[in-house]
Amino acid sequence: MLASIPSATLYGIDAIGITVEVDSQQGLPTEIIVGLPDAVIRESRNRIRAALKNAGFKFPQKVFTINLAPAELRKEGASLDLPIATGILVNTQQLPTFEKTLFIGELSLNGDVQGVRGILSICHYARSQGYKRIVFPYANLPEAQLINGIDLIPIQNIQELKALPKPITPSDTHDTDTQPKPNICLSDVKGQSVAKRALTIAAAGAHNILFVGPPGSGKSLLMSCLPDILPPLTPDEALESHKIHGLGKTPGQAQHFSRKRPFRSPHHTISYAGMVGGGSTPQPGEISLAHQGVLFLDELPEFPRQILELLRQPLEEQKITISRAYGSVTYPSNFILATAMNPCPCGYLGDGPGKCHCHESLIRKYLKRISGPLLDRIDIVLEVPRLRGIDMTTAVPLNKKSATSKDIRNTVLACRNRQHQRQSEIPNARLNPLGVQEYCTPDPRLLGPLRPLLDNGHLSGRGYTKLLKVARTIADLDESPLILETHLQEALHYRGRLYR
Repeated sequence: MLASIPSATLYGIDAIGITVEVDSQQGLPTEIIVGLPDAVIRESRNRIRAALKNAGFKFPQKVFTINLAPAELRKEGASLDLPIATGILVNTQQLPTFEKTLFIGELSLNGDVQGVRGILSICHYARSQGYKRIVFPYANLPEAQLINGIDLIPIQNIQELKALPKPITPSDTHDTDTQPKPNICLSDVKGQSVAKRALTIAAAGAHNILFVGPPGSGKSLLMSCLPDILPPLTPDEALESHKIHGLGKTPGQAQHFSRKRPFRSPHHTISYAGMVGGGSTPQPGEISLAHQGVLFLDELPEFPRQILELLRQPLEEQKITISRAYGSVTYPSNFILATAMNPCPCGYLGDGPGKCHCHESLIRKYLKRISGPLLDRIDIVLEVPRLRGIDMTTAVPLNKKSATSKDIRNTVLACRNRQHQRQSEIPNARLNPLGVQEYCTPDPRLLGPLRPLLDNGHLSGRGYTKLLKVARTIADLDESPLILETHLQEALHYRGRLYR
């Protein structure tokens, strides 16, 4: 009897279908696994034999040939233990045939079913392929419940295959806005009204942003508030984000579902693989874990030049491709790049007479750590000065406090809605050249002051396009259908002194 058990394996953030075929013949007892299995899968023969015997099943003395189809696709990990064991039990008629059921899970020697990585991607695949139910480890239940439209059957031990438990209905938590209360509200940050305005514009149009200022001016604190003023993730965005984060979690570790956008803040000692992703089986790096959210790089010039330059392609294409000998894996990386830096090596340039003792050559060398092409991909550059003593020590009355993060998020959401209605749910920062020409071109008479900046190289073609996009966002915040002169002037102000 030939048994065929549907399963799946991960390829990037998506799952690919695997069919586990089990055939048995009389002969010297052995198990032969074919179909490009890795060492972990080849070792599964011993795990499965012990798990079936300890769970009370028989393991007949036969020659079992186990094929993992498609044969040309490399398979990795222990998640195929359960479908292989199920195939053996169906082949030996210890279990009935299961219709439209996908199996996934790792086995312990006592028959317990252990959690696996990427269960969200696998459940999403099973639903898209028309499977009625999926049998998987109980430890993965919290994450699997994020998928509707398929019966979930979590099991803790392989013995439960004799009489499958009642299916569990997926929860509806992904249909509600569960954005938590921010730890720090923008209204609690004293002063820095211009920086808050720049953050609002960055959030409203998904623009990349850089703050330049001395230590203690509040750059990092302000940037940490950025995710709280962004619109919550849509259900599709949340599903994609949780797929990526599920790949890096410990097998069986529950994911806390949140509609809040990711905020990743790697240290400047991060490796190339840590930022991009990598490994023999490529795992997502920080630029993919920040997908649909914010990638914050504090002390930007301290990052190695190689790390900074690799950001150029993801910022343009919103994806990153990792190539290995057996193939390439593409991870999405659509994020807002938020950065902060000091104006000089000591940090006190422009902070007062006599505070900075850096030689001019050291300052130039420090600023050149950030290449022109990378800097040109940042839409908003703003100097953030140190707060004055009166700003720090004077209590602000409640009725005069600045807008809260929630208030600004509502403003940003309204602005995003205007963009989505106008340009098919694409934020201004992601518009292609045709979109810029159609939606971001102001009256030609307003562009005259920009021509000298273009002629002398202070404004590149990319910088000019980003300037128009930022001006379009400012106009959207003002609910203006046209880009006015004041909008262009404010956008030009945000190009920053590093461009001059």
